[in-house]
Amino acid sequence: MSNLAISSQEHDQLRKPAKPLAVRPFLKWAGGKRQLLPQLRRFVPPAFSRYFEPFLGSGAVFLDLLASGHPGSRAAVLSDTNADLIGCYAAVANRVEDVIRELQLLASSHEPGDQAQYYDVRDRRFNPKRQKLIGRKGKCDRYPADLAAMFIYLNRTGFNGLYRLNARGDFNVPIGRYANPQICDAANLRAVSVALRSLRVRVRCMSFETAVSECVGGDFVYFDPPYAPLTSTSSFTSYTAKGFTDSDQKRLQEVAIALARRGCFVVVSNSTAPIITDLFEKNPAARRAGLLTHRVPARRVINSNASRRGEIDEYIITNVTPTR
Repeated sequence: MSNLAISSQEHDQLRKPAKPLAVRPFLKWAGGKRQLLPQLRRFVPPAFSRYFEPFLGSGAVFLDLLASGHPGSRAAVLSDTNADLIGCYAAVANRVEDVIRELQLLASSHEPGDQAQYYDVRDRRFNPKRQKLIGRKGKCDRYPADLAAMFIYLNRTGFNGLYRLNARGDFNVPIGRYANPQICDAANLRAVSVALRSLRVRVRCMSFETAVSECVGGDFVYFDPPYAPLTSTSSFTSYTAKGFTDSDQKRLQEVAIALARRGCFVVVSNSTAPIITDLFEKNPAARRAGLLTHRVPARRVINSNASRRGEIDEYIITNVTPTR
């Protein structure tokens, strides 16, 4: 996406926010990190060069760093392979007023449990239009404002903020059960737009390997991949049409080790599934690179069975010494 200049006043506001999380995620995202932020803050290096986040999602970690003043004037590279997600970010960055106008139209006609509008937007408007754009190389930065507004609408009113594609590449998440969803937060969308239009923030649609290929010692990389499922029935890795497989987790481990050896600060979030334990906690190469595993409590909220939601352990895997 193209980066637009921001005023010096806007830049100062971003560097010195009035309060924590003044710029909040505008998307709900399965596996989003807002509830894990207190733990993740312990593993932010006190000083670093550039910030890289190759699995952007809701952007909660980047926005939290921004609100706390950590990135400051440093460069940030935010990326994802989800073309809808990056296209939406590009539209919010470059055409935020158009996105807000389209989103307000959707919000004004939405009623609680409005299945007719939800499925009309999903099946008759969003999916046909996205199929004409997604998959064409280099088209993410031309994601139109109305498509971005539909993406936000479906995200805010769909089940648990999930992003899921079927084998044909159609978005197929059902409607959620929300009494009064906040569909359009115009003030926050404008604040996010200012953040994304910073001259030193780049948002790109690319693989995690490509995203971090330019990293050098002193850069800070945060990986938040689709989590390895704890059981055979708990997989929510259909992040793209191809999913995120065990071999992808292995590739990520190899990249994390290489970055750590290069002198980068690396933080990885993941589940405590056996494959992740084998790749990191029990892996000599990972330990030699300085990547240590820390188990932290987290609350599981994505499960169709409410009795199976609750506190579980997750991994934070890093070569950064925690602050406490």
